[in-house]
Amino acid sequence: MAHPAPPHVQSAQAQVAAALQQVEGKPVDLLTAPWTEVEVSVPKLLGGAFQPDNQNHQVLALGLAGAFAERLAGEHGAFWFLNRESPEGASVGFPDALLVISPFNEVMTALVQGKLARLEDVAGGIRRRLGEVRFGAGPGGVAQKLGPMEYQRLIDPGFMQFLVMDMAKVQKTFDSKPDVLHREIRDALGRTQLPPEVRQQFEGQVLSVLPQLDPNKTMADQVEAAPRIVELMAHLFGTVASTGAAQNEFWGHLILPMLFIGAPQGFPPVDEEEIGAFNQGVAPMELFVDVVPHSVQAPEEGLLGAFDRSEVSPIHPAFQRSRAPLHLLRVDITRLKPLLERFDANQMVDAVRRFTQYMEEKAGKGAPPNPQNEEMLKAATVLLTDLKKAVGEGKGQLCLRQMTEGDAMSEQVMTVVRQALNAPRIILA
Repeated sequence: MAHPAPPHVQSAQAQVAAALQQVEGKPVDLLTAPWTEVEVSVPKLLGGAFQPDNQNHQVLALGLAGAFAERLAGEHGAFWFLNRESPEGASVGFPDALLVISPFNEVMTALVQGKLARLEDVAGGIRRRLGEVRFGAGPGGVAQKLGPMEYQRLIDPGFMQFLVMDMAKVQKTFDSKPDVLHREIRDALGRTQLPPEVRQQFEGQVLSVLPQLDPNKTMADQVEAAPRIVELMAHLFGTVASTGAAQNEFWGHLILPMLFIGAPQGFPPVDEEEIGAFNQGVAPMELFVDVVPHSVQAPEEGLLGAFDRSEVSPIHPAFQRSRAPLHLLRVDITRLKPLLERFDANQMVDAVRRFTQYMEEKAGKGAPPNPQNEEMLKAATVLLTDLKKAVGEGKGQLCLRQMTEGDAMSEQVMTVVRQALNAPRIILA
């Protein structure tokens, strides 16, 4: 497989293959054996019926999912790509069409139904879809081959930004029907100076989806059917300020911890392991976050290490009905607000600089060149300054938006359209 399965999927697949050989007394090739044949062995492995909530049974499903994905790779060149929303932490995509499946979900469904042969039906559906695309008979065809990075950029919600949202505007959006929003967005687009090709792309990505919704229902009533579209409309109409976007790990592992650490005057002792990491070129900013204690205690668990579970809630009660992961969340700013009020970008940079000198003294030599450290430090100061400004202006509710890299790249266009939506209109008498 060109882009192999995640390690935990590979491990589960190996466990299942070994268990099948043990119960059957002979090897069972999970890549060629008919699913009906594999299905006969399942009760022997489990000691009874499949139980979806049983962790050991889920390992079986994960192992079979790895085999199913490998079969698809052999036939269609399918590959795994990082996708945080998938139960496996990754999904399977195809090079000839933008088509995404979760092998684990498909196997779980088949096992619950007691019919592993269902996987043959799933594979047949994929075969037909890809055949239509290759011969130009179906939508979704691509001019060039897609790879794991393209899928991750379009599908994986690996980026985040903070928003300040006017909840009155958000509520109005939820109470509106799709045709009203469609008309307002189209009118706003006509008032922008966006290049034709950018405008056309925005229309294809945003405007084209609204007519697909039920015209007789409000957006709030369509959360279950189209959660992403409803979240996008809330963002487009309700956001009044925002930070830049950055990868989830950058927010959670570096930016927000920097806020909790502050700008200490002194630093704790370091051990040989930390000095060794410094000498090997680990970014001083990363060591700073690992070594220096927080000046204010952060939640032990929760979102991004900064928000307790009780401090995070859906943007609107309607989302409580949605089974899909939420990409737009309200967050309680009580814990962060005093930290942001004290935050000073220059002091933070100075603290990292002093820590670097401190590590140089302990290591007995200068820090190895690390341009990435300067880039991370600059990005952290910009994002925290954005967040401080957004919260300090007090214009609305602080929210957290999770998005794909593609969403992040189109955020500038969203801002232009939003400005047009909110701009005063000249009415000629």
